[in-house]
Amino acid sequence: MTQTANDAVPAESAANPQAGRDRVIIFDTTMRDGEQSPGASMSHEEKLELAKILEDMKVDVIEAGFPIASNGDFEAVRAISQIVTESVVCGLARAGAADIERCAEAIRPAKRGRIHTFLSTSPVHMKWKLQMEPEQVLELVTKSVGHARNLTDDVEWSAEDATRTERDFLLRCVEAAIRAGATTINLPDTVGYTYPSEYADLFRDVIENVPGADRVIFSTHCHNDLGLAVANSIAGVQGGARQIECAVNGIGERAGNAALEEIVMALKVRGDRLPYATGIESQHITRASRYVSAITGFPVQFNKAIVGKNAFAHESGIHQDGMLKNAETYEIMRPEDVGQIESNLVMGKHSGRHAFREKLKDLGYELGQNALNEAFQRFKDLADKKKHVFDDDIVALVDDALASSADKVQVKHLRVIAGTEGPQEAFLTVTIDGDEKSANATGDGPVDAVFNAIHAVVPHEAILRLFQVHAVTEGTDAQAQVSVRLEEDGRIATGSAADTDTLTASAKAYVNALNNLFARKEKSAPAARVASGF
Repeated sequence: MTQTANDAVPAESAANPQAGRDRVIIFDTTMRDGEQSPGASMSHEEKLELAKILEDMKVDVIEAGFPIASNGDFEAVRAISQIVTESVVCGLARAGAADIERCAEAIRPAKRGRIHTFLSTSPVHMKWKLQMEPEQVLELVTKSVGHARNLTDDVEWSAEDATRTERDFLLRCVEAAIRAGATTINLPDTVGYTYPSEYADLFRDVIENVPGADRVIFSTHCHNDLGLAVANSIAGVQGGARQIECAVNGIGERAGNAALEEIVMALKVRGDRLPYATGIESQHITRASRYVSAITGFPVQFNKAIVGKNAFAHESGIHQDGMLKNAETYEIMRPEDVGQIESNLVMGKHSGRHAFREKLKDLGYELGQNALNEAFQRFKDLADKKKHVFDDDIVALVDDALASSADKVQVKHLRVIAGTEGPQEAFLTVTIDGDEKSANATGDGPVDAVFNAIHAVVPHEAILRLFQVHAVTEGTDAQAQVSVRLEEDGRIATGSAADTDTLTASAKAYVNALNNLFARKEKSAPAARVASGF
């Protein structure tokens, strides 16, 4: 049986229902694998804030980035290493010496740092990606892990595409990694190919047949190409893994990673069949979900498990009747367990700053004084426009501010002439690093005119791939939530914004997407593309 990492967990009280359960390490890769989602770039400041949220949530390991991919990634990993004191800070590295040394330099300030190095082991990857023979791969496993272990005492090795690797060869590679000093062995389902019972058997086989397997932690890393990432991750734990790699909202390459929130709550709710415990403080889940959605511009689908808008909503009369009698009739967990609360109408233009601050806390936001003052003013402005201010309005308002707070280009003024007689015309003023710049343009409709004006004031070659509008709440005075996706030279960036004026929201969303696109370009695209999604 594999090591359970119980030695790294504080002693539990006998009164604690989680006492006696095997400890499962939660490894968050939102800032590394999650950021590899097309359009999901995060700024330096956003990564630092997310790291604080993850540490508040008691995430065990934070994979902060891929240091050699770009200077931006290196600086982010280094800065996170300086501010995080409880979680392990991890950086990713390929098997080359330059990658490993760059990663070691980035995590050097960390109180607890980890180098995570990987190498492909499947026949298709070795032939077409690495162009190496199996014996060459085996030799490089030993060399790379040994080099990393000389630089830090916490080394994780991943067999990229493990689930499509020939079993005997995988066993040899894992044995080589353990002999070279790896302390964690990750067997990733890189392309989302496996299924639960097969994945569990993989771990059992490796743990039972590799010498030294009892000295290391085994880890899952599952992608969601067949919608099985969470199920496979839990099956891996049942097979002996004691670390799960996952991402907030399930973001990541292609169909994404296993969703952190779903894994944590599945283990918590179904403790009767899953005798495992995590150290996660789940009341921070909604806060993390909303922040990641805001900074990436990736909206959370309404019916998303745990964190979706409808996850604790009940419209059916039969369901409502049952809920009124006993919430357990239709809810298997409490909304407050994940940081969600029931929507209401208590906030309005007469509400004070203290009430607003408490409302934000209820909604999962902890803002600094300056951010609070700005959000309160935006709330007051919104309350003057709307008869009722819903919780969802406040969430959209704060998320909008979080998503655009670090933008170099921001919309300052917009006036649009629209109607049945064209052409429609937009007059736009933006600030670029604090300097104002204005332009006007016509278009086939008001939105086209607005986007043409943006193009005039901020020249670019990006192509609009998605323009989506939905109302945050009901009513003709509802805020419009706009999502925009742009593509340029293979780079994809998403932006979002909310406003009671749909055209203003459209302009802000487009500009937010442009800012995210510029950020991706600054990350040095050729280097960034070496990253693996496992």
